[in-house]
Formats: sequence, structure tokens, C-alpha cells
Amino acid sequence: MKNYVQTYVFRDLRELGVNISTELLQKLLEMLTMVHGNMLSMAGLARSLGVTSPTVARYIDVLEGSFLIRLLQPYSVNISKRLVKSPKFYFCDSGMFHYLSKIQAFENLLGHIFVGASWEGYVIEQVIRQVSDDWQFFFYRTHAGVECDLFGISPEGKRICIEIKGSNSPTVSKGFYESIKDLAINETYVIIPSGESYTKNDGIQIMNLPDFLTELTPIT
Repeated sequence: MKNYVQTYVFRDLRELGVNISTELLQKLLEMLTMVHGNMLSMAGLARSLGVTSPTVARYIDVLEGSFLIRLLQPYSVNISKRLVKSPKFYFCDSGMFHYLSKIQAFENLLGHIFVGASWEGYVIEQVIRQVSDDWQFFFYRTHAGVECDLFGISPEGKRICIEIKGSNSPTVSKGFYESIKDLAINETYVIIPSGESYTKNDGIQIMNLPDFLTELTPIT
């Protein structure tokens, strides 16, 4: 991973015409580790780097176009609720995120403050890669705390809502139930790491990630 970052990220991107110094790119990537799984603020990054917001936006576009990062856009509908408008940021490669965060072993990850964000980003990337490109994916969040980690719309119009939990004994939040109502969902899932898959009395399906990927996706 160290060689990958040094050769592709630092060298090859510049050879492709990206006019950014290695020092500045390194600083940007390190800052982005703090944003993984959270809202992306171009203005905040710009202030920290000492550059303009349009410059940061250009760097982010390059990283996204190089398939190094993913910006998950918020879902906006015409309802009477104040919705979050900024995208959520993720590194596409969990290994790269861990390397930049100086997490060098699985045991270190388990007790790390980033473990939840790491799992969330990994699940989202696996789910999006599993289905066809015709799917649309978003997250949903209101300022009142109503939230869905991943909202998907299939080519046929099926709407799924996914909550991502790091525990194999998850508690479903009130905000997730509210998001199901707001979004008129057809299928609801809580994805866990490795526990037993089952369906709750209210119809929410608790599924470990392997079961979800192999048995339920691609969903038609």
C-alpha cells in the first residue's frame, strides 16, 4: 500500500497533469481520513490547506475521477423537512484509508476510533459494486436526526433502505424508522459483520454482509 500511494497517487497523478505538490496532496489525504464517513466541507478543507475552495474542489474531482474516493450524495425530496445537502466522503479502498490513518493491523482497527467509519465505508463500496450501474445510491439525513446510511433505487424503481451496524446485535434507531416512512421504502435492511441473518417482527431484515451480497444482490 505504501508503494501504491507513492507511485500511483503521488507520481502518476502528477504525470496525468494534476498540478499539486506531493506535500500538499499528502496533507489533503491525511485530512480526508478524518472526514471518511462524514460530511465533506470544501470550505473547511480549503481553510486548513490555505487554498481556495475551488482549488480543493478540483483536487477532489481528480481523486474521484481516479476512483480513489467516493462522494455519496444526499437524497433530496420535496418534503417539509430540512435536509442535509453536503455529500458524505469515503475512500474507495479500505486498505488505503487504513494506511493513511496509520492503522497497521486488524487488532489495531478493532479498538480504533475509526472502526465504525471503516466498516460503513467498506459495506457501502461492496454493495454499490455488487449491483448494476443503473442503480442510484444516496444517503438520507435530516437536521432533526432522521437518517439512512444507504438509500438505493433499482432500475425498476424498487427502493431499499440500509442501516450499517458494526455490532452483530444491532439496535435499530428511531431515526431509521422515520427514514423508512419518509422514503416510501420497499425493502429494509440492517447489515451486520458476521452474525446470524434473520427478519424482525416489523419486517426489517438483519443480514450479515456475506449473506446480503450473495443472496440478495443484485436485487431486481
